[in-house]
Amino acid sequence: MPLKLSLRPGEKFVLNGAVVQNGDRRAVLVLQNKASVLREKDILQPDDVQTPARRIYFPVMMMYLDEGNAERFYDEFVRRLTEFMGVIQNPSVLADCVNISKHCMAREYYKALMLCRKLIEYEDERLGNVPSGVSTGGHAG
Repeated sequence: MPLKLSLRPGEKFVLNGAVVQNGDRRAVLVLQNKASVLREKDILQPDDVQTPARRIYFPVMMMYLDEGNAERFYDEFVRRLTEFMGVIQNPSVLADCVNISKHCMAREYYKALMLCRKLIEYEDERLGNVPSGVSTGGHAG
């Protein structure tokens, strides 16, 4: 099923590891086959990885963007998810954690990222953080 991306002028995104920037006009791209795509707003920079949920999101994002080297990031993901689950008592959030793990084991990294966003939102609500680095809404690919 094709993926349709509507891009703002100058919007950046990552497509199979390459950073791409739209020109000076709105554009629509239609991807006809499977590709790893993340919009700039969904990309977490290493300096922004300062909370437990973001420490889970980051290695999942790296596995998604660089699937050929996913094993390099998997151990960090497992360690961070285990730490997070050790302190969370909310059954719904714990279920999301289990599903994130299942998606990663099935190499369904984008689905895992969508659930990681829920963890970030939960964490931001509990800690009173102003969200930064990763939006918790929208769909990119």
